[in-house]
Amino acid sequence: MESMITNLGMHAVAAEIFLTCAICVILLVDVFLNDRLRWVTYALSLASLAGCAWMTLRYGVDERFLAFDGMFVGDAMGDLLKLFSYGTVAVTFIYSREYLQRRGLFKGEYFILGLVALLGIMVMVSAGNLLTVYLGVELLSLSLYAMIAFDRDSSIAAESAMKYFVLGAISSGMLLYGFSIVYGIAGTLQIDELALALREVGVSHLGLVFALVFIISGIAFKFGAVPFHMWVPDVYHGAPTPVTLFIGAAPKISSFVLAIRVLAEGLDSLVANWQDMLIVISVLSMALGNIVAIAQTNLKRMLAYSTISHVGFILLGILAGTTDGYQAAMYYTFAYVIMSVGSFGMILLLAREGFEADRIEDFRGLNRKSPWFAAMMLMFMFSTAGVPPFIGFWAKLEVIAAVLNVGLAWLAAAAVVFSVIGAFYYLRVVKVMYFDEPTDAVAIEAGGTLRTVLSVNGLAVLALGIAPSILIELCARALP
Repeated sequence: MESMITNLGMHAVAAEIFLTCAICVILLVDVFLNDRLRWVTYALSLASLAGCAWMTLRYGVDERFLAFDGMFVGDAMGDLLKLFSYGTVAVTFIYSREYLQRRGLFKGEYFILGLVALLGIMVMVSAGNLLTVYLGVELLSLSLYAMIAFDRDSSIAAESAMKYFVLGAISSGMLLYGFSIVYGIAGTLQIDELALALREVGVSHLGLVFALVFIISGIAFKFGAVPFHMWVPDVYHGAPTPVTLFIGAAPKISSFVLAIRVLAEGLDSLVANWQDMLIVISVLSMALGNIVAIAQTNLKRMLAYSTISHVGFILLGILAGTTDGYQAAMYYTFAYVIMSVGSFGMILLLAREGFEADRIEDFRGLNRKSPWFAAMMLMFMFSTAGVPPFIGFWAKLEVIAAVLNVGLAWLAAAAVVFSVIGAFYYLRVVKVMYFDEPTDAVAIEAGGTLRTVLSVNGLAVLALGIAPSILIELCARALP
């Protein structure tokens, strides 16, 4: 759609302003709360997410517009991604509450850092300038570094945070260096203007090739794609499970929008160049993620390598370089987040004091303890493996169709092969739940709220698979 520059005033960033003010209020209130009243911080955090959703719906737009001298862009894609992010963070908070309470970690830091990370995602979603993109990246990254290490008594968490911080700083530097080269060549940081300027420069400019290498490296790291994946399994395993749940869900939305804003909108004239790079990264991610996951006995590490493989599938849609491909990548991102939140939610459901439930063998005999939640985990695993009629099947079908439409049949075939390989380790979890004897007779201790929301999460995986057009049409309207 044709962009138009308007003076819309502060309501253009109403949701961002509301969340910033809410974070300040929650931070101030939390200082005066003791552990018994910490539920107030939790409740205020959920209320803030509801307020952000109302603001986004209230000031939602149908046509693309620019505000604040082009630093902020408003469009249907941004509104949809923000609303989905609010829901994802809200579900993450709900799943995490009981786990944090049992381990003495029910502190305001988790919720405040989560909201600050969400603010970073919102900035990236509405970025109309490469500097705004970088601001959102750093706001999100710095929050995640602190979240991983917020359990001060865990040396493993501190080690994971340090590793993520060092590697993340390098990747951010690479991304910023790529942006600086592009600015030196094009003379602008505005994403819309950048697309026009680079067409005049020409795709054969040597400096653009160097810039693209650095930018793709930065984006691949944020995704956790091969060969920039080394932080993913260590961070997923070392961080407290609620933090792993958060990292495995909401930031994937930011990674997707980072690729769309920078590559699809700003560097669209270089599509042939970055398509070749993404093909290599995508194939390596699908291969390494699915193959190495087979050898894992820790469920969090298995899901970490599973994440790497799913990133490869998301990149399939992006590298297609077409509107259909971008829609498929967005749909896959939504599907993955829904499945990932549910899978980690099952770990939190079974966890109890002194028992993490983060090993595959901890799910042994779950069907005898709770047939309902064994069925929920089965749906999450089948959907993540791409088994019909669950949402994961349609997500993989959409991205494979996108690469077929641009003549990359061999890449589609590779995706199918790696999907079949990946099915093994998901089915292993199902086998353990239904065919192995339980290791103990302890009942599930989770409360009604967690049980209810997790059940809805599992049924959504099935319902959105039976009626995939609901989410597909939303993505089509957001990316016309």
